[in-house]
Amino acid sequence: MTSTNDIRRSFLDYFESAGHSRQPSAPLVPQNDPTLMFVNAGMVPFKNVFTGLETRPYSTAVSSQKCVRAGGKHNDLDNVGYTARHHTFFEMLGNFSFGDYFKDQAITLAWELLTGEWGLAKDRLTVTVYHTDDEAASLWKRIAGLPEERIIRIATKDNFWAMGPDGPSGPCSEIFFDHGDHIPGGPPGSPDEDGDRFVEIWNLVFMQHLQENDVIVSDLPKPSIDTGMGLERVAAVLQGVHDNYDTDTFKALIHASEELTRTRAEGEQKASHRVIADHLRSCSFLIADGVLPANEGRGYVLRRIMRRAMRHAHLLGAAEPLMHRLVPALAAEMGAAYPDLIRAQPLIEATLRQEETRFRQTLSNGLRLLDEATATMGEGGTLPGETAFKLYDTFGFPYDLTEDALRAQGLGVDRAGFDAAMAEQKARARAAWKGSGQAASEEVWFDLVEEHGATEFTGYAGHDGEGVVLAIVRDGARVEQAGEGEEVQLLLNQTPFYAESGGQVGDAGKLSSLNGFEADVQDTSKQLGKLHLLRARIAKGSLKVGDTLTQKVDEERRRAIRANHSATHLLHAALRHRLGAHVTQKGSLVAPDRLRFDFAHNSALSPDDLAAIEAEVNAHIRHNQPVSTRLMSPDEAIAEGAMALFGEKYGDEVRVLSMGKADDGTYSVELCGGTHVTALGDIALFKIVSESAVSSGVRRIEALTGEGARQWLIERDNRLRAIAASLKASPEEAPQRVAAMAEQVRRLERELADAKRQIALGGGSGGNASGPEDVAGIQFLGRVVEGLDPKNLRGEIDAMKKQLGSGAAALIAVNDGRASVAAGITSDLMGQVNAVDLVKAAVAALGGQGGGGRPDMAQGGGPDGSKADQALTAIREALAKVSA
Repeated sequence: MTSTNDIRRSFLDYFESAGHSRQPSAPLVPQNDPTLMFVNAGMVPFKNVFTGLETRPYSTAVSSQKCVRAGGKHNDLDNVGYTARHHTFFEMLGNFSFGDYFKDQAITLAWELLTGEWGLAKDRLTVTVYHTDDEAASLWKRIAGLPEERIIRIATKDNFWAMGPDGPSGPCSEIFFDHGDHIPGGPPGSPDEDGDRFVEIWNLVFMQHLQENDVIVSDLPKPSIDTGMGLERVAAVLQGVHDNYDTDTFKALIHASEELTRTRAEGEQKASHRVIADHLRSCSFLIADGVLPANEGRGYVLRRIMRRAMRHAHLLGAAEPLMHRLVPALAAEMGAAYPDLIRAQPLIEATLRQEETRFRQTLSNGLRLLDEATATMGEGGTLPGETAFKLYDTFGFPYDLTEDALRAQGLGVDRAGFDAAMAEQKARARAAWKGSGQAASEEVWFDLVEEHGATEFTGYAGHDGEGVVLAIVRDGARVEQAGEGEEVQLLLNQTPFYAESGGQVGDAGKLSSLNGFEADVQDTSKQLGKLHLLRARIAKGSLKVGDTLTQKVDEERRRAIRANHSATHLLHAALRHRLGAHVTQKGSLVAPDRLRFDFAHNSALSPDDLAAIEAEVNAHIRHNQPVSTRLMSPDEAIAEGAMALFGEKYGDEVRVLSMGKADDGTYSVELCGGTHVTALGDIALFKIVSESAVSSGVRRIEALTGEGARQWLIERDNRLRAIAASLKASPEEAPQRVAAMAEQVRRLERELADAKRQIALGGGSGGNASGPEDVAGIQFLGRVVEGLDPKNLRGEIDAMKKQLGSGAAALIAVNDGRASVAAGITSDLMGQVNAVDLVKAAVAALGGQGGGGRPDMAQGGGPDGSKADQALTAIREALAKVSA
């Protein structure tokens, strides 16, 4: 038997040997078509090449493209598990010519692969062509030797392909395999064509026309080829089975689910095993490509697929979560072809386990209530919409799951009633919002949320992509278009631009379109927790609502922001490790050029603390552990030890960031919706540049990472070298040399101060510079000096009191026009004379007020130093009054 892996490999090898460039599968989230939920065909990654918007270094290519069809017009979800060939996830084998070869070589390559390389019997192959495509019919006769009756002309759109109302188009030629007359059904175009006997395995699209408004207006100057072959379908043919679920990959996955559930894929249980096998593939590959379960957008489609599989696991009687235990079997089957599946395996398993654990409780409650609501309903009955909405709104039971569960019982759901109940809830929410105190001008954001829902953020997986303009807001009001020079806020259906939240600043970058429009995105903000608003200045051209824009985030700026944000998490963990569990975040700023982190702590950090914290963070950076992301409820995350970040508003689900290893497990686990590095080594370097107080009990650390930290260190080194050069010393000797110079300066300053004091005291005035005088029987020593530092007055008064032995001393120092006064009394005069009274008298003479101290020593000052002599006289007079 030829394995599916062998078939994929041989297809790629065959076309590569024929000169085609082998291209890897693009991610499931389309980067070049904002109208698509997921990549749903092999040509999607090459769309811009076919339209001429993009050139590649090759003119022919081959790929095996991952595809998902589970939403929008390409929605096979409800059929999966019940038919032989419907899947949510499938692989599309394709070969492509971008203006190189055309119909003859495309048909030749296809025929030789099918009948030569793979050995399919020629008499079991039938082809269709568009009814007017005589060229293709003639080529099939000549190249394949097919008789007229096995070249079927089809006049419908089934055999005419178009990229859309406008763009390339052309006829198709489909190749069918005949599984044999033991299976009911007729060839394409016959009354029995819906049977399963003839199965389409390959579609060759001949792009040769240009359409406008669904009308062919001209031929393409360079006709091209786009082909698509479902790997699962051709694997069934080459492995001799009629059912895709009987091929080796599906058999291995179904066998794994049989083993774990201890049930056989037979009878009523057959469909459940098939649903689980198919949905396991789509869920795992979507998670590997960055999609996580959510309540809106792509994440909601993923959750819908997951929950459908999990409900079938419940139907099989699985007592414990099942899906995550099947991931190793999937990795064993497809990991060699898709290494990203192996890389993301821990995330896939964790996400599936958490989602199924939560969903089991929802399922149990919902099914119980659903049973109660339908207990009296007969077959063909309809569940009221209000009941379905209550299940959804109160118990978290999704509408589509209600519909799916009732379908098996032959019951329906009143969708109109459900929608009406949903509309009533939105009206109540709107009324509540209007009463919340927000500015009335901001009602525009509520209108947009109600109209379009949340913005699909694609920036976790990349830096660019396309988006459709849903609204243009200028000066607080919606407008239909905007032109050059205007500054507007743009709402797109999806965007890679991160909106400011949780301390991380919003992204900046560029917008452009095919009509020459260009704009600079200066900032991205978030409104009502759901809308990503791009504040942009239009540099060239104009745009209108409905335009498709190419979005490019400033990648270098984002890279720096990611590094700073991840470093913030490491810093938080290091602070708690060094200082204690009382450390909690009180605020943060994550910008491209720096990070700022505020935290609860009631004392300054020592140099040793800062050095240890910095070293710990850098050690984790050097270890370069990968950063993992999980999605769970806030309660679950906190129960697992995750820390909530200050300023972040959490909904029903949160992203949990885990980074680094510790002796007891993971080093840092925090709730965070920001963008982060994929591995800690991407931070490169961490440097604390300051630590300070913000308020009582709150400290702040500012730090740099990566190139910013390196440049800071270089600048500091340059300054050190400049200092060393001025000292005529090496940088290593500079600290000791500076310390010695500082000590010399301090010694000289002391000597200078002493010299000034001696000069000042030696030049005393006031008629009493030589010795004490008698004032009413009390010995008094008073002086007025110039330039004496006021802080030396107390010491000089003590010296004068010793000189007196018994008496009163006063000293007035004049500096820059002001005067400072001090007075002292020897202990034997305590109770007779008060130094405070003497100082107050002097201060009043100096034009001041007050003065104070102890009875034996007091000080004060006044603004008019020119009256120093009068102040000294006032002290004498006060002393005389006391003595009298």
